Amino acid sequence: MAIPQSFLSELLARVDVVEVVGKYVQLKKGGANYMGLCPFHGEKSPSFSVSPTKQFYHCFGCGKNGNAIGFLMDHTGMSFIEAVKDLAQQIGMQVPEEPQSPEERARAQAAKAKSDSLTDVLEKAGDSYREHLKTSPRAIAYLKGRGLSGQIAKRFGLGYAPEGWRSLASVFPEYDNPLLAESGLVIVNEEDDKRYDRFRDRIMFPIRNIKGECIGFGGRVIGDGTPKYLNSPETPVFHKGRELYGLYEAREALHSAGYVLVTEGYMDVVALAQLGFANAVATLGTACTPDHVQKLFRFTDSVVFSFDGDAAGRRAARKALDGALPYATDTRSIKFLFLSAEHDPDSYVREFGQEAFAEQIRQATPLSRFLIEAASVDCDLHSAEGRARLSSQARPLWQLLPEGAFKQQLLAELAQLIALDAPQLERLWGQQAASDHRHAPAGSAQPAAPQTAVPADPAGAYGAPAARQWDRPFQKGGGKNGRWSERWKKDAVPAYTGPRTLPASRADHAARLLLANMALWEHLAGEDQAMLCALPAPHGPLFVWMESQFHEHGPLGWSTLQAHMQGQPFAEEAGRWMQQHALHAGTEGQAPDVQESRQELRQLLNLMLIDRLKQLETEALAQAQSGEDPEALQRYKSLYERRRELTGQL
Repeated sequence: MAIPQSFLSELLARVDVVEVVGKYVQLKKGGANYMGLCPFHGEKSPSFSVSPTKQFYHCFGCGKNGNAIGFLMDHTGMSFIEAVKDLAQQIGMQVPEEPQSPEERARAQAAKAKSDSLTDVLEKAGDSYREHLKTSPRAIAYLKGRGLSGQIAKRFGLGYAPEGWRSLASVFPEYDNPLLAESGLVIVNEEDDKRYDRFRDRIMFPIRNIKGECIGFGGRVIGDGTPKYLNSPETPVFHKGRELYGLYEAREALHSAGYVLVTEGYMDVVALAQLGFANAVATLGTACTPDHVQKLFRFTDSVVFSFDGDAAGRRAARKALDGALPYATDTRSIKFLFLSAEHDPDSYVREFGQEAFAEQIRQATPLSRFLIEAASVDCDLHSAEGRARLSSQARPLWQLLPEGAFKQQLLAELAQLIALDAPQLERLWGQQAASDHRHAPAGSAQPAAPQTAVPADPAGAYGAPAARQWDRPFQKGGGKNGRWSERWKKDAVPAYTGPRTLPASRADHAARLLLANMALWEHLAGEDQAMLCALPAPHGPLFVWMESQFHEHGPLGWSTLQAHMQGQPFAEEAGRWMQQHALHAGTEGQAPDVQESRQELRQLLNLMLIDRLKQLETEALAQAQSGEDPEALQRYKSLYERRRELTGQL
C-alpha cells in the first residue's frame, strides 16, 4: 500500500515520541530532553536521549537515532508499514488505503478475516491447554523436573494437551469447523472424514509471531513416545521457514544482551530463560533459513548458533552457515557454538554455571573459521589436489558473502591455504563462474561471478564515473564483448537498465539504485529506511511507496514499478531518473552487479548520514553555546565521534 507523505507528516506531528519510546524504555527528565538506558545496546549509564521538541531519539553510545516510526522498526522488528499502522491505531488515525478494485479489496478483506479467524482459534486452544496444565499433576511434575518455575511457564504460555482423541470438542462445540483443520489443531482422515486432535498428551509450546499472536504450537511428548516433538503444519499464518520460537519473548533481552543465541529446541529456549539467558530462540523443527537470519538481524547485529557437537549438529550448523553468509556484513558478528555430545545448553548451564556458559559463547567459532573448516572437509592441504579441492569447495561459500572488508580478508586467508595470491584466486574464481554461466543448461540459475571490491571513493561515486567491475578482463567470458547472455536478461529479476550515471544529488542516486535493483531494499537497516522515507518530496514519498510495494509484492523490475507508479506525484521524476540511466548505458542488457550496488548504496547512505550528523552537530554546538541544554556539549562530542567513524569507512 502507498501512504501519502502528507499523512506521515501529520502522523509524526500528532505522535509523541517520548510516549512511544517510554513504553519500552524507562525515561527520566534531564534538561530539555529525556534520558534512559539505550534499548539497542547494553549499557550501565544512560546515553539514550529523547527530544520532545525535535520528536527525535538519539543514542550517544551506539549512534541509533530516528523518529517514532524508526524506533518501532528498530526496537520491535516491525516493517515500515506495520509501524505506521501501529502508531496510527494508537492515536485513532485511519491509514489511507491506495485505490483498489472491488475484487482486490474483497480478496484482501477475506485474507485478513481468515488470518484473524485462525489466530483466534489458536488463541482459544492455547487458553484451553493452559487450563489443562493447571489440573495435570503429571504435566506439572514433568516441567518441575526440568527445572522450570510457574513464572517462566506463564511467561511462555506453556500448556498441556490431554490424552483424549477429541479433547478440543469441549472447547469448540462445532468440532467439524474447517478452521480447526486449517489451523492444524485437528487432523481429518481423508478416507472416512473422521476427525481427531493433532496434539495429545503433550506439553504445549505456543508459537507467537512478532506481534505476540499465537500462530501455531509445538508439542513435547511426556515420556518415551514418538515423535519427541510435534509441530503445527504449514498454515496461512504459520511458516516454519520464517518464524522463530521465543523471538517475541526475547525481544527485550536481545537488546540488553547484545546478541541472540539460536538453539535447537523449545525446551532449550525456555530453560535458558529460566537460567538467565532470555535472549535465546529456536528454529521450528527445520534448518535455519536465510529468512530466519534476516529476521534476527532486524533485532541485533550479533548471532550465535548453538548446536550439538555430534554429526547431526555439524550438519545443522552447515545449513545455518549457508543461510547466514549473505548477511555477514562488516558490521555483523556470526558465531557457531558446539557443545560436547553429552550436553545441551540447559544441562551445561546447570552443571557448570552461567559464567562458564557465557565464556563458551565468547569463545564460539567465528564464521570465518567455520567457513574454512566446512570448505576444507576431505582436503589434503599438503597436496596440490587437496588444495584444488579446497578452492572448488570454498568458491560457492565465498561468493555468498556481501562485498566488504570481511569478504576480502577471507579471500586472503583462503588464498594462503590454496597457495595462490589473492588476486590470482579471485581471477580464477571469476573465470570459473563465467564458464559455469556459459555452459549452464538453458533456464538454470547461476550465481553471479565474484567481484573485486570497489575502493570507497566519493569522487568516483559522485564525480567522474568509477570503473565498473564488469570491465575487468577476467569477466569478459560472460558473453560477446563482455555482455551477458540474452537468456540471463530474460530471467533476471528485477530487470536492469544498464550502468549507473552521474546523479544530480545523493537522494537521486539512492532512488536510481533502488529503482534499478529493488531487492536492495531488504538489506537496509531500519535507520536507513527511516532516513530515506523522511526525505522531502519527491524522494521521501517515493521511498515510502517503494517500501510498501516491496512488502506487498517483493522485489519488482523497473518496468513493473513504472506501471504501478502511474498517477503518483513522484512518477515523472522517477521516470526521468531512469531514462537518464538508460541513455548513459554503455552496453544495453548488461547484467546487474548486485554486490557492487549494495556496496555503493551503503557508501551513499553513510555519506547521507554524515550530512545528517553534521547538521545535528551544528544544532548541538549552538545549544551548548547558548547554555539552553547542559547536555548539548556531550551530545556534540558523541555526534562528532560517530561522524569521524563513518568518514573513516569511506
